[in-house]
Amino acid sequence: MKKISETIPGYAYGADAISKSSISLQELEQMKISVGFTKEDERYLRLAGEVLGDQTKQVVEHWRSHIIASIPHLARHSRSPDGKPLPDYLAASNQRFQQWVLDTCLRPYDQTWLDYQQEIALRHTSLKKNQVDGVQSTPHVPLRDIIAFIPVMNETIKPYLAAKGHSPEEVEKMHRAWCKSLQLQISLWTGLYAKLTPNEW
Repeated sequence: MKKISETIPGYAYGADAISKSSISLQELEQMKISVGFTKEDERYLRLAGEVLGDQTKQVVEHWRSHIIASIPHLARHSRSPDGKPLPDYLAASNQRFQQWVLDTCLRPYDQTWLDYQQEIALRHTSLKKNQVDGVQSTPHVPLRDIIAFIPVMNETIKPYLAAKGHSPEEVEKMHRAWCKSLQLQISLWTGLYAKLTPNEW
């Protein structure tokens, strides 16, 4: 499995400390059917991972530095309560964000992946936000902000998928697979928010 670095602060994919997801593998398979995620999508998502493999830093900088940083109600989630920058926190979370791009594309969607989806969601809620990095920032990221940002991520990823000379048809299939995956992931996160932190909409 490709990683952006041998050591990624706070990255715990497959670690024993990660709790088992409250969503079963059978339910995940049903969700994949609902979103239309097929074997062809799996193939093109892997291709997307190969294409994005050396571009994850640029992708995340695009999202974080060029978009989120200019939107105060989004940027505040990686800053202190009084709005001061937390550069170490931002750097660490950026690395995890980069690895999430690769995990989205290259990891099998098995129990370990499902468990880590729950862990990522928890780290955006008041149950776990800030704990991994030991910082003081906003207590949670509202679910509405996460859902609302998905179309921005989907739109801005496409030029990176086209950057290696693949045909328009291949780029479209990679992009379609990426969008389906993000819809699947946000559905998993929404379920966790609804069950555990319903007031954090």
